[in-house]
Amino acid sequence: MDYQYHCTIPSASGVNSLPFNPCSLLDFQLLRLGAGESWSGESGDREILAVVLGGFASFTVGAASFTVGGRPNVFGGKPHSVYIPAGSSYTISASSPVEIALPSAPSDLATDPYVIAPDQVAAGRWGAANFGRTYHQILTEIAQPELPARRLIVGETYTPSGNWSTFPPHRHKFDELPGEAAHEEMYYFRVSPGDGFGISRVYTDDGYEENYTARNHAVQMMPSGYHTVASAPGYTTYYLWFLAGTQRTQGAFEDVNLSWVGRTVPMLRDLGH
Repeated sequence: MDYQYHCTIPSASGVNSLPFNPCSLLDFQLLRLGAGESWSGESGDREILAVVLGGFASFTVGAASFTVGGRPNVFGGKPHSVYIPAGSSYTISASSPVEIALPSAPSDLATDPYVIAPDQVAAGRWGAANFGRTYHQILTEIAQPELPARRLIVGETYTPSGNWSTFPPHRHKFDELPGEAAHEEMYYFRVSPGDGFGISRVYTDDGYEENYTARNHAVQMMPSGYHTVASAPGYTTYYLWFLAGTQRTQGAFEDVNLSWVGRTVPMLRDLGH
């Protein structure tokens, strides 16, 4: 099989795009601005969720204006985000050095732009023991059902030192709800301390397997396949995750050979893990 599901996105000043993209719906850009710098764009036929990774910025989206930001970096708390609907002209102006993630997907939804404040971001813990990890749900149909979006589902996961994340591995291949929904997915990685790494594994039912070293600014692109992430001991791995599919309903199908691990979570939590 001729697949390549990973890359490193450039991280220069200005807007940085993926060098290639195997997904048909999802796309991703990384915007980096110094204090006083601005960047303007058009959303076209796509919806964009601008997630402030760190710093402060002002947004003008059509006739609306927002000032957002606050956390120093992705490891410093919950984010501010701005939903930019399709058909919008927008300008982002940095009032401090700022990094902003720009995941996007096709949309025909007519709605106004809006801000997702940190207190609207749901937080919690998935898994247990050495496959426990914490999450932020930023724009999901589960945690924020009142926020309009056509396709995008967005959140953040923090995998502690030596732990596994998205385990048992799962896929989003078929529309067979409630058990599974067809979605593409991408992960954008950061690591703390910055010289560290994680491992991102993707494999498919037809025999493809990829184990990728995930460092700062790595992107794992998953038009299909089961996926899971592990952090190297001594390091915390962060990833921004975003999905898009034929419908905006989450549904993941676990690898049946490993799904027994998930059934141990209640017992492990009862034991304090």
